[in-house]
Amino acid sequence: MQNIKFSFSQRLKRLPPYLFLEIDRAKRKVKEAGGDIIDFGVGDPDLPTPSYLIRKLSQEIKDPSTHHYALDQGIPELRQAITDWYRRRFKVILDPEREILPLIGSKEGIVHFPLAFLDRGKYSLIPDPCYPPYRSATILAGGKIFNLPLLKENNFLPDLKRIPRSILRKAKLIFVNYPNNPTASTASIEFYKNLIDFAHRYRIIVISDLAYSEISYDGYSSPSILQIEGAKDCSVEFHSFSKTYNMTGWRIGWVCGNAYLIEGLAKIKSNIDSGIFTAIQRVGVAALNNLDKHIKYICKVYQERRDILARGLDSLGFKFNIPKATFYFWVKVDPHWNSINFSRLLLEKLNIVVTPGIGFGKYGEGYIRLALTLPKEKILLAVERLKKYFK
Repeated sequence: MQNIKFSFSQRLKRLPPYLFLEIDRAKRKVKEAGGDIIDFGVGDPDLPTPSYLIRKLSQEIKDPSTHHYALDQGIPELRQAITDWYRRRFKVILDPEREILPLIGSKEGIVHFPLAFLDRGKYSLIPDPCYPPYRSATILAGGKIFNLPLLKENNFLPDLKRIPRSILRKAKLIFVNYPNNPTASTASIEFYKNLIDFAHRYRIIVISDLAYSEISYDGYSSPSILQIEGAKDCSVEFHSFSKTYNMTGWRIGWVCGNAYLIEGLAKIKSNIDSGIFTAIQRVGVAALNNLDKHIKYICKVYQERRDILARGLDSLGFKFNIPKATFYFWVKVDPHWNSINFSRLLLEKLNIVVTPGIGFGKYGEGYIRLALTLPKEKILLAVERLKKYFK
């Protein structure tokens, strides 16, 4: 029999390799050789899901009514819990019927959103460096990418004034993500006001990714773009249970904001999936209603880790900003190295995994990202390895 040759679609060929799959392959090689890995790579919390949520899931999965297809819109109790949380947290009022849509994780919704609003040849304005799915979402929808450099001299905020008029005429979406992955930078209310003015002026949809809103330190509290007057005219905001509740594997999040934009994403999803497992939605309700039970503890743990790593890196002369939010460090690499070669050095010589900045975009070159998702004992050991090697 003849082997039939097939080829990937052009849009699939345009996708870059997914960064963390490449890192995982490199880690496996070191582990197979007997290396003791210290992994600052993927931002996957090592802390367990709170026990009261596990007990809640155990209770709910015994209810046969949860074993059927879920409603595409999500259960009313979850949408109401999101409404109540937003009112408590941001003083923002949402309509649970029209302005909230539960998601199978925020990544799922972010990737599907451009399919509803981005036509072929139109642009997404995407921060660089950024969370990689912003780019893949645009490519899969047939759109074009215009990169917005996030530079240290501008506090890793995009300079909207430097976007050419020729691009603005074809721009349909802009992605923002503060607190930011990978740079750990934050945005002010003033930045969001300017962004909403910009979106109104050029009729651009704002996609705000607020996945790290509750992971913060030193009294810092993240704002929501929906607090800005006029934001609901042109914006949606994505949230995730993953980081706040240590629920990365549970796959649950939501999007909220402009009702028409929510409706567009809901139409895409109704043709792709059948909703979130109802038992997990009910756990989501319990999580939102009891956030204060554990969030201070989680932030305290990350802050202790942050301070240990900051002292270690500072003692070795590394350049970085101490993060006020997220669990990431964005660390400058010596100019004699590029980010991939330096990351490879740390892995091959010290069994330390970090993420090269170039994996987040062109303007991530010259940096590495470290995630605080490992015990403080491992962080102290990594610092010792770094000191022995570099000194």
